Amino acid sequence: MKLQQLLSFTRKAIDDYQMIEEGDKIAVGVSGGKDSLTLLYALHGLKRFYPKKFDLIAVSVDLGYEGFDLSPITDICKELQVEHVIVKTDIGKILFEDRMESNPCSLCAKMRKGALNEKVKSLGCNKVAYAHHMDDIVETMILSLIFEGRFYSFSPKTFLDRMELTVIRPMMYVKEADVIGFIHKYHLPIVKNPCKADGYTKRQYAKELVADLNRTHPGAKDRMFRAILNGNISGWPERNPSAKLPKKK
Repeated sequence: MKLQQLLSFTRKAIDDYQMIEEGDKIAVGVSGGKDSLTLLYALHGLKRFYPKKFDLIAVSVDLGYEGFDLSPITDICKELQVEHVIVKTDIGKILFEDRMESNPCSLCAKMRKGALNEKVKSLGCNKVAYAHHMDDIVETMILSLIFEGRFYSFSPKTFLDRMELTVIRPMMYVKEADVIGFIHKYHLPIVKNPCKADGYTKRQYAKELVADLNRTHPGAKDRMFRAILNGNISGWPERNPSAKLPKKK
């Protein structure tokens, strides 16, 4: 996927759900993985011509694992002229040494988001951008159906009352395959996740299930995504009345 295509899909999501307003200071949660790097490039590109002016800052959470090196991300941010803030934590030690968690993923995600949002707020940001893409939204819906018994997926835009912070997901119309293509096309460095529990999870199960359904029934993933967009899910903002559903890619 070319940068121009990435900017087109990202801008559509932002316009459809009014994610950005004039004067916003937006933090991008950058883990060093392919998704967050792609989001950083997308928002950096949009910042140059988007009619509503906004500021951008990159924030990474260091979980405290030995050998975890975020310097490639810092180098990219310097190249893009985006400030990069690293939040040092002991989350890895807490999970695997203090608590000795056997299934740490949910708690880790909660602690990472907490550390990220606290830092973002202290930096004066009013919004934080997460790098969830179309596949993430569909997989979350599948997980919710199977394990919670409800039709749900995370919202394009969510206001966190306690933090007085708005979460936005500008890559909701971008497919994971296109993210992979973008990273390869522009030869962007990926910082590998050093987590001891990195491997087979419920989300990986959902990813494989959706992929299998899509192979057996071509177009199933797109149809599931459209069902989510039209599903009147509780907590989702209204889509711009003039917005059309994204075209099939």
